[in-house]
Amino acid sequence: MWKRRLNEAGAYLLALVWLAVAAFPIFFMGLTAFKTMREFLVSPWELPSRLNLSNFGSVWASDFPRYLTNSVFVSVVSVLLIVALSSLAAYAFARMTFPGRRPLFLWILAGMMIPIHITLIPIYIMTQRMGTYDTLVALIGPYVGFGLPISVFILTEFFSQIPKELEDASRIDGCTYFQTFYRITLPLAGPALATVAIYNLIGAWNEFIFASVLLQSPEAFTLPLGLRQLFGQFGIDTPAVMATVLLGSLPTILFFVVFQERVVSGLTAGALRS
Repeated sequence: MWKRRLNEAGAYLLALVWLAVAAFPIFFMGLTAFKTMREFLVSPWELPSRLNLSNFGSVWASDFPRYLTNSVFVSVVSVLLIVALSSLAAYAFARMTFPGRRPLFLWILAGMMIPIHITLIPIYIMTQRMGTYDTLVALIGPYVGFGLPISVFILTEFFSQIPKELEDASRIDGCTYFQTFYRITLPLAGPALATVAIYNLIGAWNEFIFASVLLQSPEAFTLPLGLRQLFGQFGIDTPAVMATVLLGSLPTILFFVVFQERVVSGLTAGALRS
């Protein structure tokens, strides 16, 4: 009995330590965002004397809304395309039999082994030739392409766990393959779809390297590139930077908080087989 309680106490202690490690950057970010530059330089770790909202006002009065809009557009379009394409492909791999199904599935999964940054130069040349360089469209292609392999893998494993009897019953009622997928399988795959969506949303939202290479005009900058504009040549307004990071992080944090249960169940789908 005492060994079990000791193990539980150790597990809770480790969880608290990890919580402190994970929450510390967020705490520091929020603490600094409400300070003036003078308060930050005098004592970075003390609580602000009052809640100073001027940093948020100055950030919102800058080009931050445009950067936010660009990030929302690129992330939402990329996630929608990834979810649509990967769900269709995963359903075919999980439920249909056709020549070359296994090699094709392994070939798609091999995309997860490719370091994405080695494709920077080919993608840069491709966008130049296609006329999409320095546009938001140039980012959607790479984001979708590199998000598909892991998304197909997650959804294929989830679709395989859905009882086939449900689909057989729908076909007896006259549903086609697509109607079965749309009306039966897809609604049951909510947790896996949420996992795929938030995983790729965070990746597209925070991506910096491709955006810095494929975008040049400030009007097309996303949030990571816009944040770089706050770094001056001789100094950094740290409270303003923290306010920008806090505002830029809120959409993904809120999205995860709302869908966290679905994300957890989607990640554990396929771990156990009946």
